[in-house]
Amino acid sequence: MAMRLYDTLARELKELRPLDGSTYRFYCCGPTVYGPAHIGNFRTFVLQDVFRRTLETGGMRTLHVRNITDVDDKTIRDSQAAGKSLADFTACWTDRFHADCGLLGLLPPHIEPSAVEHIPQQIAMIGKLVEKGHAYASEDGSVYFNIASFPGYGKLSHLDKRELELGKTQNVRANADEYEKDSLSDFVLWKGRRPEDGENYWSSPWGEGRPGWHLECSAMIKEYLGDDFDLHSGGVDLMFPHHENEIAQSQCACGGHFAAHWFHTTHLLVDGGKMSKKLANFYTLEDLAAKGFSAMEVRYVLIGAHYRKPLNFTLDSLGAAREAMAKLAKGARALAAKAPAEARFDAVGFGPFQAAWDSLQDDLNTPGCLGGLFTGLREAAKLEGEDAARAMAAFNRLLRALGLTLPEEEPEAEVPAEIRAIAEERWAARNAKDWAKADAMRAELSAKGWNMKDGKEGYELTPVA
Repeated sequence: MAMRLYDTLARELKELRPLDGSTYRFYCCGPTVYGPAHIGNFRTFVLQDVFRRTLETGGMRTLHVRNITDVDDKTIRDSQAAGKSLADFTACWTDRFHADCGLLGLLPPHIEPSAVEHIPQQIAMIGKLVEKGHAYASEDGSVYFNIASFPGYGKLSHLDKRELELGKTQNVRANADEYEKDSLSDFVLWKGRRPEDGENYWSSPWGEGRPGWHLECSAMIKEYLGDDFDLHSGGVDLMFPHHENEIAQSQCACGGHFAAHWFHTTHLLVDGGKMSKKLANFYTLEDLAAKGFSAMEVRYVLIGAHYRKPLNFTLDSLGAAREAMAKLAKGARALAAKAPAEARFDAVGFGPFQAAWDSLQDDLNTPGCLGGLFTGLREAAKLEGEDAARAMAAFNRLLRALGLTLPEEEPEAEVPAEIRAIAEERWAARNAKDWAKADAMRAELSAKGWNMKDGKEGYELTPVA
């Protein structure tokens, strides 16, 4: 069964099949490296990683391209404030991004181009747009895309047709890399050199300057994926204007259809509101590690809501993720103990975990898959021998698809001496068949926050959940 995924452009679920019949080629808008990526950024990157892993788990070959934005308004502004060259400043934050990706278990993209490395390709694309009448130079040496020249502008975000009347765009220009979401303007392709740019400029047929942010992705996509490719992904906040602008400049310059499928992830909220430094709810992996949470617990939370629904991130949700992963690990250890040590299976099907796999295949339903793991472990607990081994292989395949690494050992709670003494006394009463005393002492343990589970050879103490 082919995976189905919602297409933002078509507004419907579509089956994913590679255009070339062999390799599924997709592009993800990467980070702007002017500071540490926050958990809102990583929600998108983690879900893109699960998307790729799901395709590959299903047997499809992929080509994953994700860019690095290392020249734009923000990187130039902040590098100069830090007193560093643009290259040194962005290299530092690129390294930090890669380190965080490693902690979160993200597969590295097959190709990771940077904007600065592809300025010649960007200049060439601008030249084509000018030559074809889709772009024009201004008096300050900047070059703008004329959106009135592209009748299809707005089809991705379904802008109101009335807003696309040609008169609305006459002599209205947006020179900033990022601008108001309701601003319908001719957007900048090449930004003429300005004093605030410092030494960050390049030569072009229109004078010294630098590329506009929207152009960068189009040029890198052209270089590595061509005029037509399978899928383009990014956060929903990039749909307009960034992705609309990509479609316009790419189709006008190259003549292809550009992306056959659009995959957008929805916003992350923190404690029910927008994340911001001002509200002290702006979290990076480093921030959460300082509070005692692992990157894998963060990953579990980030995939815990469907990609088309907002995710409300809280510190309590990280605690719940820790408990959930511990339960999965405990169930997996119990299942592995029932499988022959010599049994090794590359699962063909998913057995008791089929519903979990089906959830991923149906619009990347990650919460459905997580629920299916718990249900599958309960069903698999009835299995023995090679059947248990096959189920374990299927469980591990799903963990790889989700990119989850479970804790290896169940953490042992430190039992206070007082609790241990009560437990020992109760165990003695039980062995003496003094059931009334044993029951009373079990109740005393429970009141103090501890469960006591009896076994044939001894007992186990665990904190009350």
